[in-house]
Amino acid sequence: MKFTYYGHACFLIETQGKKLLFDPFITGNPLADTLNIMDIKADYILITHGHQDHVLDVEAIAKNTGALLISNYEIISWFSSKGLSGHPLNHGGKHVFDFGTVKYVSAIHSSVLPDGTNGGNPGGFVVWNTTDCFYVSGDTALTYDMKLIPALCPPLKAAVLPIGDNFTMGKEEALMASDFIKCPTIVGCHYNTFPPIAIEPEEVRQYFAQNDKTLLLPKIGESLSL
Repeated sequence: MKFTYYGHACFLIETQGKKLLFDPFITGNPLADTLNIMDIKADYILITHGHQDHVLDVEAIAKNTGALLISNYEIISWFSSKGLSGHPLNHGGKHVFDFGTVKYVSAIHSSVLPDGTNGGNPGGFVVWNTTDCFYVSGDTALTYDMKLIPALCPPLKAAVLPIGDNFTMGKEEALMASDFIKCPTIVGCHYNTFPPIAIEPEEVRQYFAQNDKTLLLPKIGESLSL
């Protein structure tokens, strides 16, 4: 599968010929000012929770691409009122799409939409098909619920975890999460966008390496094969 990083917690994963965009926050990210959201193609947009730094560009990209939204019931309902189509999920539930199965799993965080509307409970996604399986945790603290993922889902190829601390897990908890989910290959996100989540990337990368894990930190606009 191909992974392209767009900054903060936004990235595109290509699997089974489909483009899955996660948590689009680009126009408000000063580190992503070279990107044009109208150039981004997506078949689906998956949204972990309602905070502005995860939904800012959903409407513009969805209207430009015709992408189907996937999120919790409250977020899908909110975007439906704006004329966008979506498929609602709730915690523990899964649905089979043309690119594979999506399971909505727990996250410990908060969630409110930009206008103050209730964003429902935050979550993450496990996505799998005949060739790939990956976990996107969304913004979250470390939780024992992560141990259920390898018990209920196929083995993970990779996982996307926040590492910026302050609002989410930091490096220590993210490393523990990689053990809980039995996945040694981690893509880091949710760091360096704002001062409270600033890190030294090489220091965190070495911290994972010293513990026999691989932490990938692609540059904005960079693509990886996972």
